[in-house]
Amino acid sequence: MNKKKSVTISDIAKRVNMTTITVSRALNKPDQVKPATLARILEVARELDYVPNAFARGLKRSESLIIGVITASVDNPFYSEMIKAISREAKKYGYTIMLVDTDELEELESKAVDTLLGYRVAGIILSPVSDEPSYQPDYLERLSNGKTPVVLLDRTIHDSPFSRVVLDNYHSGIEAAQYLLRQNPALKRLLVLTGPQHSRITEERLKGLRVVLAEHPQVQVEVFAGDYTLEPSYQSTLAYLAEHSAPDAIMGFNQLITLGALKALRVHGIPHESLTICGIDRLPFADIFGVPIACVAHDASLAGSSAVRLLLDRLEDPHKPRDKVVIAGKLENG
Repeated sequence: MNKKKSVTISDIAKRVNMTTITVSRALNKPDQVKPATLARILEVARELDYVPNAFARGLKRSESLIIGVITASVDNPFYSEMIKAISREAKKYGYTIMLVDTDELEELESKAVDTLLGYRVAGIILSPVSDEPSYQPDYLERLSNGKTPVVLLDRTIHDSPFSRVVLDNYHSGIEAAQYLLRQNPALKRLLVLTGPQHSRITEERLKGLRVVLAEHPQVQVEVFAGDYTLEPSYQSTLAYLAEHSAPDAIMGFNQLITLGALKALRVHGIPHESLTICGIDRLPFADIFGVPIACVAHDASLAGSSAVRLLLDRLEDPHKPRDKVVIAGKLENG
């Protein structure tokens, strides 16, 4: 089956017996063309099923109405909500998004940056694969010295010059710890399931947790590091329960981590209601299934829309100083 050839402005010009300049003006600046001429050109464009080449047009004008979005975990419900908000906010200003999922792989992230720069996107919203201080990706210098504005979202790159939207992770750790103690004043054993050990998000949430627990030395804290997906927390909880009785409480450092713990409890036949559980960010659809797990929830929509607005600020003023938006979490179902 032959691939259908794309219709060009030249094809329309031949059909209406006019110059390509006239057709281009009618399609891009219709107010500069006589009504009768405009009507004829638009009629033929519809007949030929003409679709404008936005990329080529952007190259010609040295501008783009595309915002590149790079995420390491599109399957994370929190990130999905942020991406939806980015798309909606971008549309308000006439932009569309080009989304790339790096699947937590550094090499894919580097290729994603090159691809988006090749498309000459207006700007990039980036949630990198790691926020560990040692992570210094090979594309960092290109972005730092280039003209394409960049906004970091949730995860950040250490000592980078970009604006950023981040969560108040220290505050989230405090909120979760205080909830666990209110619910269970006799708390003695706490299982904490985190992201990567050297992640700054993990470190800040643990710091907040330990500040509160410092006043409760009777609490024995078991920390299992993993990543921000379900499987490691599931395996860690299984391993813990194989050697110990159920803890008094569990804290998961994101929704997928909390879900992994709940899955392990179910395998062992332990009702989740029999212990105190608190996660970071809400479990999707949990209330529908009668599992209202307490969580410190961050406004993902606000985070996404804030990233777009920071990016537009940089587009308007490339010399504007680096900016930062911090999203604080609120306890829900507690």
